[in-house]
Amino acid sequence: MDTKEKIKEVLGKKIIAWHEHSPRRIYFSIDPKDIVEATTLLFKDLKMRFSIASGTDTPEGMEILYHFSLDQTGEFYSVRVMLEDKKNPRIDSITPLFEGAEWIEREMWELLGIDFVGHPNLKRLLLADEWPEGEYPLRRK
Repeated sequence: MDTKEKIKEVLGKKIIAWHEHSPRRIYFSIDPKDIVEATTLLFKDLKMRFSIASGTDTPEGMEILYHFSLDQTGEFYSVRVMLEDKKNPRIDSITPLFEGAEWIEREMWELLGIDFVGHPNLKRLLLADEWPEGEYPLRRK
């Protein structure tokens, strides 16, 4: 069974949308409550490398893309979640699964105001100490 089939089999109906931009560039969307399960599958079970995550304030909510690479095949998978509550965006942290997510979650917390529940060290990383608490420079005005 190839990687795409394995992901579809394990996550099943938890996959909201699936898009293959190319044979080796795949995006799929899940509910935020399923992020730990999905990233555990990719990182621990399928041995993918966590590359980075990116957060964006969109009209629909806070979007996070978690990017994983399967280096042996050159496949790249991006897991998309949408946090619809823009006033209180929250999602489980994936940092307890692998330390490589710590700083990018801190950046998104600091710049977008996304609360990563269970993160071991949410504190400022980029902004000056004088930056006003509760103001997030990458949020839409």
